[in-house]
Amino acid sequence: MSVQKKIKVLFVCVHNSARSQMAEAFLNQLAGDRFDAQSAGLEPGVLNPLAVEAMQEVGIDISANTAKDVFSMFKQGTIFNYVITVCDGANAERCPIFAGITQRLHWSFPDPAALQGSWDEKLAETRQIRDQIRAAVDEFIASPR
Repeated sequence: MSVQKKIKVLFVCVHNSARSQMAEAFLNQLAGDRFDAQSAGLEPGVLNPLAVEAMQEVGIDISANTAKDVFSMFKQGTIFNYVITVCDGANAERCPIFAGITQRLHWSFPDPAALQGSWDEKLAETRQIRDQIRAAVDEFIASPR
């Protein structure tokens, strides 16, 4: 019986502080037997506490995660089957082109760091973004390769 290699997926956003972290966590939790998800940022920042709290509400702890630099991964020559940008289109264009047969996908989600209002208002919007990311990951898992 042959062991099937996991499909390697890299999620990229600007700071690797919220959207890409949530997507990575969902894919690894929901289909970690088939996928190896990682995330990185164009300008790595610090983890967004709104994203941490929103993910804890669905039973996923990302509080110990750190922001990683997409260009460092690129320079290391890491090969990914998919590179999925989860930021706006203009920032997605800044993502490096990885070597190998990599499919690039773009999923645009609002940036929790740009939300306005009280903590509770921003958390409510972050929950919506989290749920949109979860739906996109579910669809990605279900789609044929």
